[in-house]
Amino acid sequence: MTASAHAREAWPGLAIALGVAVAATALSTAMPAFLPLPAMVIALLVGIALNPFARREAFQPGLSLAVKRLLRIAVALLGLRIALGDIIDLGVATALIVIASMIVTIASGFALARLFGQTSAYGALAGAATAVCGASATLATATVLPHYKGKEADVAFVVVAVNALSTVAMVLYPLICRWLGMDDRVTGIMLGATIHDVAQVVGAGYAVSEEAGDAAVVVKLFRVFLLLPVVLVIGWIFASRGAIAGASAARVPIPVFALVFLALCFVNSAAGAIPAIAPVYEPIRDLLVAASGWGLLIAIAALGLGTSLGAIARLGWRHVATVTATTLVILAFATGLLLAL
Repeated sequence: MTASAHAREAWPGLAIALGVAVAATALSTAMPAFLPLPAMVIALLVGIALNPFARREAFQPGLSLAVKRLLRIAVALLGLRIALGDIIDLGVATALIVIASMIVTIASGFALARLFGQTSAYGALAGAATAVCGASATLATATVLPHYKGKEADVAFVVVAVNALSTVAMVLYPLICRWLGMDDRVTGIMLGATIHDVAQVVGAGYAVSEEAGDAAVVVKLFRVFLLLPVVLVIGWIFASRGAIAGASAARVPIPVFALVFLALCFVNSAAGAIPAIAPVYEPIRDLLVAASGWGLLIAIAALGLGTSLGAIARLGWRHVATVTATTLVILAFATGLLLAL
């Protein structure tokens, strides 16, 4: 099939996903202050609501393209948000606390899924979403998991759940830090190391102080930087185990998008160190970062359009318990290490 034929086949699905993404952006802007739902969650929910209409065969090629190829491109471009110099400034102790907390959280995702009788793939989704960066990590992890029945519903549920938990954390965690007597810098580290989504990290950190906000954002971006090894390790685990029950065969993943993500981190760091090229580089970077945001938004809209509300409703309390428990694991482990050190 020629490129033009592929484009003709894909455009209906891409168009409806783009429409949902645009509507979600508008609705997010209009949301009242007491209900600050981000555009990604709105896009997912609107997509799920439109699933009966989107089941038509004409939409499937475009929706598949968005969830697979467009998603990988958007995740790769996230690397342009990260400067390695900021991560180095964290210090060895902080970096080790973050890494250890992430490892324990991902491992707890697998263990809790087994405890609650769920698939190991759901444990990987819950663990990665909690340990790394919420919705983006959920979508990136899904790309290296074998396909199995109910995968789309699992991904959609985790995206919604981690956002809800992040919003609760944005309000409660600064109060916990104050109760524990943490100063602003340590508070920022704790918030950046434990809250799932970047937006809620920013909200929680800068609500405390500028120092806490700056520390929280840098720590959070370090977690995003570790998306590459997390995706590689999870993909390798499923490839070495073989497919889960009811899944297609797993293969050793070669996540080119993750390698591009890492390369762009280095590009962004190198370009930032050369002031002479900043006037040319920064507008290009800002454009690509915006493109990444829209790519993720369209991909998650496509995921929602392909997900049945009934499938999510059938998931049950075990799904809630697993994501909530991994959230408590990273909170307890990271906070405990910070207090100990």
